[in-house]
Amino acid sequence: MMRKYVIALVLGFCFLGSNNLLARKVIAFNGDWQFKRGPFSENPMRLVAQWSGAWQQVTLPHTWNAEDMQREVNNFYEGVGYYRKTFTFDRQWEGKRLFLRFEGVGANAEVYLNGQLAGTHRGGYSAFAIEIGKALKLDGLNELLVKVDNTARPDVIPVNHSLFGVYGGIYRPVWLVVTDQTNITVTDCASAGIYITQKKVSKRSAEVTVKVKLDHGGLSPTRLVLENTIYTPEGDRVTSHQEPLLLTPQGTQTFRTTFKLNRPHLWQGREDPYLYRVVSRLYNQDKTVVVDEVIQPLGIRRYEIVAGKGFFLNGEKYPMYGVTRHQDWWGLGSALTYKEHDEDLAQIMDIGATTIRLAHYQQSDYFYSRCDSLGLIVWAEIPFVNRVTGYEAENAQTQLRELIRQSFNHPSIYVWGLHNEVYQPHTYTSALTQALHDLAKTEDPDRYTVAVNGYGHTDHPVNQNADIQGMNRYFGWYEKKLNDIEPWIEGLEKNYPWQKLILSEYGADANIEHQTEYLGDALNWSKPFYPETFQTKTHEYHWSVIAKHPYIIASYLWNMFDFAVPMWSRGGVPARNMKGLITFDRKTKKDAYYWYKANWSKSPVLYLTQRRNVDREKQLTSVTIYSNIGMPTVTLNGKRLTGIRKGYTAVHYLFGQVALESGSNLLKASVVYQGKTYTDEVEWNYSADKKREADTNAHNGEHAGW
Repeated sequence: MMRKYVIALVLGFCFLGSNNLLARKVIAFNGDWQFKRGPFSENPMRLVAQWSGAWQQVTLPHTWNAEDMQREVNNFYEGVGYYRKTFTFDRQWEGKRLFLRFEGVGANAEVYLNGQLAGTHRGGYSAFAIEIGKALKLDGLNELLVKVDNTARPDVIPVNHSLFGVYGGIYRPVWLVVTDQTNITVTDCASAGIYITQKKVSKRSAEVTVKVKLDHGGLSPTRLVLENTIYTPEGDRVTSHQEPLLLTPQGTQTFRTTFKLNRPHLWQGREDPYLYRVVSRLYNQDKTVVVDEVIQPLGIRRYEIVAGKGFFLNGEKYPMYGVTRHQDWWGLGSALTYKEHDEDLAQIMDIGATTIRLAHYQQSDYFYSRCDSLGLIVWAEIPFVNRVTGYEAENAQTQLRELIRQSFNHPSIYVWGLHNEVYQPHTYTSALTQALHDLAKTEDPDRYTVAVNGYGHTDHPVNQNADIQGMNRYFGWYEKKLNDIEPWIEGLEKNYPWQKLILSEYGADANIEHQTEYLGDALNWSKPFYPETFQTKTHEYHWSVIAKHPYIIASYLWNMFDFAVPMWSRGGVPARNMKGLITFDRKTKKDAYYWYKANWSKSPVLYLTQRRNVDREKQLTSVTIYSNIGMPTVTLNGKRLTGIRKGYTAVHYLFGQVALESGSNLLKASVVYQGKTYTDEVEWNYSADKKREADTNAHNGEHAGW
């Protein structure tokens, strides 16, 4: 799918059968860059021409924080870096328009071409496009210089590095876009210039409207033909419309075409993520030359949320098994290739998730495109998080507008996220959230909006300013006890039945090096000991409660992967949030991963938990197995165990009192399913000395608060 996506982006689909060379070219612009990192003692713009050595050769994507932001607390470079690239002009582009499209620069950018300021951008996660043709030298060498600054600013969201680090650099790809003087606009917030909307969607019919924005760079009117065509994935034409037009040079002009499709093939999430393609093609007057062409996905679907009942896709109740994802990787930071995005998506699909919250910022357009083709339902949001300064309103609205326009045609997106845990001053935050909601509804009336509160009560002053109220709750971790989640939900069900509620975050940290059998109903998160076994217990109980309450429209466990938090030091690992189901290096799946896979996935799962809790503290211990293929047979040191019972859900099996022998103990589980035998095993060690040590530690209060 990755290769198909790139080919479609650059060339257009070969099945269209045109003999004309497309006017638009999209060319990767990621090689042969030079990089120089600050800090700089004086204004570096005056010194750039004098820099000869000390430039590092880099290939984009690139970040300068791949190591320092992940290894130490509050000891990373936050400031200015420069990227430089030289290139010559291709004579075949004379008379064309040239643009640079940056997919993501962390966080603020100034772009200079041959010493002239070509454009600026504020915000580390949205794309931006700059026209550069007028500053190019037709003969000789051109020098492109990009000043990048990831210093936290009160007027650019996020305003700090507290919840996650903003990696500095040009950390997503850059593209050179070459078009005719007249084009489907490139600079409309770096969007595709095409906006596809759907109305009256059912199995019988659907109305699809294609809005195309055209930009004429000439000085006199020109006659053109605009053609919009819908194709199946196989390349068969479904319907087409042509419109002759006279395009004047005054500003961007908009044209709409509405199609009525009979018996459309619906996009049905993971079950059937069927994607049409909309090809918008601009011809000259007599249709002998293709002036421009842009291809966009079309997944025909209808989302509906009914308070108290759940989420509906095309009129059918749809399970919202949700995970969250931060984009950074250990050793890479945010400078990812398609390979890393695909690996993350493979794990998300494997666990059985049906929906994903992309927190807390706009992520790669490639990632959204893959969610379209995989059938994952997406919550997309802007990085208005954690803190209010009073100066961020304009930038928050700009970033939301960019997110919506750039991501408008992804059928996987069902909701726009406006803020996450932003509070005082309440009046300001509430007013800004209302303004963001109004902006979202102006840009895209057909999708939902959501804002997130961490206090868990409906009448908080910043609540109820979006279509959906999200609430982050960490029972047993940051607050109260594990079993307090159910009365909280029941109270909301009773008192606020009209509310559209999403449990937007829940979970607990887990350091896989930390293991214990001594668990209570709460853990003091400020302690340095974060046992994986407590995370497992948290997710077992929380999901069992969530699954019983359709009042929770969707739930999103926090987080799919461990990620960097450069201002924190918790759980024995600096600069790390360990709430992930998979470790930061993507090498180890924690026990809770298999809990969800057994509950959500259709793939066979048989899994013995506590495989890293090898040195047992109790001779009489418990055994937990996850199996979605039937009741397992379990042996300990070759002897079959009896007394198995069901736990919280249908896949949860327990033995309460299992006596270990001194020394090594081998546990084996097996199930015969559809003629195939599935097995799993773990090895535990037990010694009396270890038991006495654990008892002493517990008695002395080292595990107090659990």
